[in-house]
Amino acid sequence: MAEDMDQTIHRDPALFYWILFPITIVMVLTGVLRHYANTLLATTPKKLSLPTIQEQRSLLRGINLRTNAPQLSGPAFNARKNYLVQGYKDGIFLQDPENRGKAPANPITDPAAMEGMMGMMKGNMMMMIPQTVIMGWINAFFAGFVIMKLPFPLTIRFKSMLQSGVATRDLDVRWVSSLSWYFLNLFGLQSVFIFILGNDNAANQVAQQMSQMNPGASGTGMFQPGQDSDKLFQNEAENLEVLEHWCILDGVEKRLLGTR
Repeated sequence: MAEDMDQTIHRDPALFYWILFPITIVMVLTGVLRHYANTLLATTPKKLSLPTIQEQRSLLRGINLRTNAPQLSGPAFNARKNYLVQGYKDGIFLQDPENRGKAPANPITDPAAMEGMMGMMKGNMMMMIPQTVIMGWINAFFAGFVIMKLPFPLTIRFKSMLQSGVATRDLDVRWVSSLSWYFLNLFGLQSVFIFILGNDNAANQVAQQMSQMNPGASGTGMFQPGQDSDKLFQNEAENLEVLEHWCILDGVEKRLLGTR
């Protein structure tokens, strides 16, 4: 059987130093500047009132109960479930029980909500402006260059990702274009930013976009402006009622001693 010939492209060695290194250094410096710019533009979060904290923690308590239900015995789980379900239905955990059943306030008229929207807009601008400038810089000076070849084989599915801006059908998939190197740095510099700036950094715009798309992952983002807290409590009460409880200690004697 004939072996596949290794594809060779004669390139100027200076491309490695005048394209690959500048793009990498600019991406790292841009991430560091983005981190400090977000730190300067970030507004100090206001302290939550005690009823607001109670409302949020009460909902989290129901979620944690459902998550860790197998760790509790039957009587312990039922006691906690009955207390939370009754409290959710009666509205005793609401920060403003008098307004229960009324339409939530318009977030546009809420100063705290407007401040949060402005903070999100600042974060989006800090992501869009550097990305637009760097993309224009790469397209203007480095478009169409093939800068490196990966030392390991890849499937044809990686061709569109690694060879952006190079419209060739027969080029080996292991060759990487300058535009694709930018995208690889965009998604792969998180470890470098963690090493330079620490775990809690705002340099990685991909992670920042994911956090904005999923604000409820932090726990405090469940109560967004304009949401009805009473409906969230009613949904959680229903989730607790339909949950079929089981305990990890059920039948532990038989599992330890074995059936005889």
